[in-house]
Amino acid sequence: MRSEETLYALDAATRAIAGELDLDRVLQLMVDSVRGLVGAQYAAIGIVDASGRIERFITSGLTDEQRVAIGPLPSGHGLLGTIIRDGVSLRIRDIAQHADTYGFPANHPPMRSLLGVPVRVGGIAIGNFYLTEKVVAEEFDDRDQKLVEMFAVHAGIAIQNARLHQRVKDLAVVDERLRISQDLHDGIIQSIYAVGLSLEDVPDLMIEDQAEATERVDRAIDRLNVTIGDIRAFITGLEAPTDTTLRAALEAVVLEIARDPRLTVELDLARADAIDGRLSGPATHALLQITREALSNTVRHSQATQARVSFEVRGDLAELEVADDGRGFDINQRRDPGHFGIANLRDRAAAAGGTIEIASEAGKGTRIIVRLPLLEPEILSP
Repeated sequence: MRSEETLYALDAATRAIAGELDLDRVLQLMVDSVRGLVGAQYAAIGIVDASGRIERFITSGLTDEQRVAIGPLPSGHGLLGTIIRDGVSLRIRDIAQHADTYGFPANHPPMRSLLGVPVRVGGIAIGNFYLTEKVVAEEFDDRDQKLVEMFAVHAGIAIQNARLHQRVKDLAVVDERLRISQDLHDGIIQSIYAVGLSLEDVPDLMIEDQAEATERVDRAIDRLNVTIGDIRAFITGLEAPTDTTLRAALEAVVLEIARDPRLTVELDLARADAIDGRLSGPATHALLQITREALSNTVRHSQATQARVSFEVRGDLAELEVADDGRGFDINQRRDPGHFGIANLRDRAAAAGGTIEIASEAGKGTRIIVRLPLLEPEILSP
C-alpha cells in the first residue's frame, strides 16, 4: 500500500512539474516535492554550468532568514563537489565522518544524513538533488535512493522542457526585433536623412537666396509631416482592426498614407465587402500592412501623380492591387544591405500563405498584386 501511495505522489509531483515552464519555479517544485516524498527535513537542487560550478541552488526546508544567514551559494567543494564530479548517487549516514567533508559555513543548520542523486539531461549530469536529515530514520535507505533516482529522470525532462521554452521565448524576441526592423525599414530612415541633407546649406542660402531657403525649409516641414504619418501608421497598424470592415480598414490606410496633394488615388474596393469574415486574422493584417507599405513607397519614391488601389475576389483568393504611374524601378537590381522594402512585401505575403507579384520598369510605373487565401464560407443551418 505504501508503495502505491509513493508512486501516486511521484506521479502527482511530476505532472505538476511538467505543467510549469518557468525554470526557477520548476526547480522549486522539484525540490519541494522530492523532500516530501522521501521524508527529508531539508532538500536542495543544484544546477551546474559547463565548468561544473553551481549556478543555481534552490532549497526546501530552510526559512528565508536561514538562507540569508548562511550566505553565498555553495561553490561545490567537499561532498557536493564529489557528487558533481563522480555523477553517481551517494548515501551517507553521517556527513561529519565522510572523508570528503568540507564543513558547513557559519549559521548553517546541523545536518547528519545525506542522499545525493545526479540529474541528467541527454546522459549529461546537469545538477544534483541533495537531501539531508532523514526524519524517521538514522539514514536514507535503498528505497529512498531509487525513488529519488526515478524522480531525477522526470526532473531532467522538466528542466530540459523549461530551458527549451525559454529559448523559444528568446528566439521570439529576436524574431520580433527583426520584424520591427523590417517594418521601420530604410524608407523612414532615408526620409529623415534626406531632410537633414536638404537643410545643410540653408544657413548659406539665408544670405544668398532667402526665397530658396524659405522654400527648402517648407519642403522639409512637409517631408517631416509625411514621415511622422508613416511612423504613426506603423504604430496603429501593428494589429489588424477588429471593429471595422475590411473595406473601411483599407480606405483608412489609403487616407492615412496618401496625403501628398500631387498624388491622386483611385479606389475600387467594393468587392471587399463580399468577403468579410473570410480572411484570417494574419491574412487581414498582412493585407493591410502590404497596402500600407506599397502606398508609402509610392508616396516617397515613385514621383507618381496617379495611383489605384483595387480589390477583387478570384475563386478562393482575395486579390489586392496597388498600381501607380511613377518612375518605376528595375526589380532585378540588387538592393543595398538594410533595404527591406521588396523583401518585406514578399515575406508578409508568404507568412500569410499567399503570393505577391511585383511588376515594374523604369519610366513605366509599378504594379503590386498580392493574393491571399480565403477561408471556406460558413454553412448556415436552415
